[in-house]
Amino acid sequence: MKVLITGATGLVGKAITKVLHQHDIPVNYLTTRQEKIVSSDRYQGFLWNPSKGEIDLACFDGVTSIINLAGATIAKKWTPSYKEKVLSSRIDSLSTLSKGLDNIDSSRIEHFVSASAIGIYPSSQIDLCDEKDVGVDDSFLGQVVQKWEEKINEFKKYSFNVSILRIGIVLSNEGGALPKMAKPIKNLAGAVMGSGEQWQSWIHIDDLAEMFVFAITNNLKGVFNAVAPNPVTNEKMTKELAKVLKRPLLLPNVPRFAMKLLLGEMSYLLFASQRVCSKRIEKQGFVFTYSNIGSALEHLLGSSNPRPDDSLVPLDKEYA
Repeated sequence: MKVLITGATGLVGKAITKVLHQHDIPVNYLTTRQEKIVSSDRYQGFLWNPSKGEIDLACFDGVTSIINLAGATIAKKWTPSYKEKVLSSRIDSLSTLSKGLDNIDSSRIEHFVSASAIGIYPSSQIDLCDEKDVGVDDSFLGQVVQKWEEKINEFKKYSFNVSILRIGIVLSNEGGALPKMAKPIKNLAGAVMGSGEQWQSWIHIDDLAEMFVFAITNNLKGVFNAVAPNPVTNEKMTKELAKVLKRPLLLPNVPRFAMKLLLGEMSYLLFASQRVCSKRIEKQGFVFTYSNIGSALEHLLGSSNPRPDDSLVPLDKEYA
């Protein structure tokens, strides 16, 4: 087995590569940056330019599975131009991969798994969302994920199985959402967002990486929610963070209009509510290491582990 990864140098991609190497599975990866090219028996980089539809076809040599993670971060102010980039980075990456597959013997590829997001589910404080739900959230993010998955589903024309992992809030002490949530609490400026009743479906970075590898090694097919079994409300998440960080919560709840003034349309991410079910992936045999928010946060931020250095937290790049 050999795996081709787009987005391998980002937060999730690095974690997946680590798990693959633990299983002695070599990785090819695509990057837009010459300086990120590494050449070794287990880790080989190749150049591509999705915005121009360019890809080094040698990246497919010996590859049996493909993991697609490419896409510009949504954790950046949603200006009109940036919103275009969020969508185009995802669509262009998939189009370029498909173009490459059309120019090789794709029959040796056994599996294709792509990242997606739980943001496709309509925001609700009541509903429990599973993969059979067909509704789409009436938001910019909902529209992006819908178009993203429509493009992913075009890969069903090939002979290999296609699976989609709808990812929740990824918890890692090396980047992503957690350091941004932890920073104000550490500085005694933490507070619950709005009513705090909005659901946050999360997943530990280690479980997410294992799930991607589980998907390819078990040749899964279809849509799966990449979230831990026990989602929590924003109030619960905030209080658990404060508990692990040993900091009091001194401030009142932050009103929605205040965050909208500060962040604009992107503030929607703080107040959207998705309570998402993980049963389908569990029925396939996947076992979570971190099922509860307390143990996940303690592992990532507890006194026996290094705290995130906020100055070193990068924004994910759109292609890698």
